[in-house]
Amino acid sequence: MNQVEVCFSPPLFEQFAKPNCIVVVVDIFRATSAMVTAFHYGAKSFIPVSTIEEAKELGKQGFLAGGERNGEVVEGFEFGNSPFSYMNENIRGREIALTTTNGTRAINIAAKGADTVLIGSFLNLQSLADHLKMQGKDVVIFCAGWKDRFNMEDSLFAGALTNLLLNSGKFYSDCDSANASSLVYRTGRKNLMSFLKSCSHRKRLAHLKLEKDVEYCLQRDITDVIPVLKDGKLVRL
Repeated sequence: MNQVEVCFSPPLFEQFAKPNCIVVVVDIFRATSAMVTAFHYGAKSFIPVSTIEEAKELGKQGFLAGGERNGEVVEGFEFGNSPFSYMNENIRGREIALTTTNGTRAINIAAKGADTVLIGSFLNLQSLADHLKMQGKDVVIFCAGWKDRFNMEDSLFAGALTNLLLNSGKFYSDCDSANASSLVYRTGRKNLMSFLKSCSHRKRLAHLKLEKDVEYCLQRDITDVIPVLKDGKLVRL
């Protein structure tokens, strides 16, 4: 039987990294939700970069380039991390360089401490869980959080995925953060929007008039796409 654990923020990740495990990186509002959406609409790959300068440089090399900081599109970029930015034919077959406040940084941290890095969201939750059940490996759900701090929406997703894995009978947990996430999800699962009404990043996005993004990112199982990190690029599994 394999173990499922939850890492609540990037500074904690080194305590969870171990050989031969699968790390699921999640940034619900909005980076990993946007990536899953982009692949669903035909994107070829993503290069997650940590700095605005790296994204700009790749843009000069023919990549589509996106940048987001503090919830807003970085000046000079066509798009940031709104899933709606990727719902068009212009991204089909294209490689995209993206830098975000939290999500792309978490992916690059995970890449240094995991054999396999997958991208999770509510949008691909069931397909992701089904895939993980078949791998026979321990799973670490890595929450990108907000600027190295705990956030509620990533932890809520971590609980949803933890529940699915535990209910399969193929996983166990003696990890308090996984058990806490599971409890959080069971408490709020009937109405995620209402449950998250007081969370800090939802308020931040509401201030930016991005509630539509929040609603979209909380939809379950609208795609079977699972992005995986291969040689520094995210591609469709």
